[in-house]
Amino acid sequence: MPVANPKHLEAMMPKRESIEEERTYRKQQLAAAFRVFGKFGFSEGVAGHITVRDPEDEHKFWVNPFGLSFNRITVSDLILVDGEGKIVEGKHSMLNQAAFAIHSRVHAARPDVVAAAHAHSLYGKTWSTLGRLLDPLTQDACAFYDDHGLYEEYTGVVLDTSEGDRIAKALGDKKAAILKNHGHLTVGGTVEEATWWFICMERCFQSQIMAEQTGIKPQPIDHDTALNTRNNEVGFPIAGWFNYQPIYQDIVDACPDVFN
Repeated sequence: MPVANPKHLEAMMPKRESIEEERTYRKQQLAAAFRVFGKFGFSEGVAGHITVRDPEDEHKFWVNPFGLSFNRITVSDLILVDGEGKIVEGKHSMLNQAAFAIHSRVHAARPDVVAAAHAHSLYGKTWSTLGRLLDPLTQDACAFYDDHGLYEEYTGVVLDTSEGDRIAKALGDKKAAILKNHGHLTVGGTVEEATWWFICMERCFQSQIMAEQTGIKPQPIDHDTALNTRNNEVGFPIAGWFNYQPIYQDIVDACPDVFN
């Protein structure tokens, strides 16, 4: 039995009547997502990026400018980047080349992906050193059961789109990928969904690390139950969007300037 009927949850999602309204909405969600990442401590120097596809030209995406604190980003700080890595809109002139190399290729390979998130979070990068997928140890971890990939070819900072292509291939049609010796990447049909999967996956890494530190072998959830939990309770797209809402409400309340 699902926690909530997906159709009921979908009916709660705000509707936009024009491309311009959709663009504004996506940019507002993106700016708020960076504040959320800052709140959760997912910033590591200048590393980390979240992107959202432009609703009019789907070969372009909005992203954070290079070197600006997640805790300071507002809607007006976002930059629009085309398929060649050129900034075509925005007041900032610096683009994180790793963001372009990864996100441009993920968006190109996955037309269904509206948003993608990556940062060097503590537990994500710690788990990535193990070269393993997550086990379905908890209800939350079931969201990623048989729905995340593993990219095993760490070669340094991702600056080449050819490596972005390989990351996109490792991601496949899944919602997330572990990048060995690097961190993790999540995607979704909305900024909200991609951001929630990133947060949830980070906590699942932490949980499994802690469970294994006890010295007692953790007991995984069986295949059928894990799959059913993913598909019908915690891992479908609208569930990701809905789980993110309380976090979004809190960040907007705490940071009213984010929409400037």
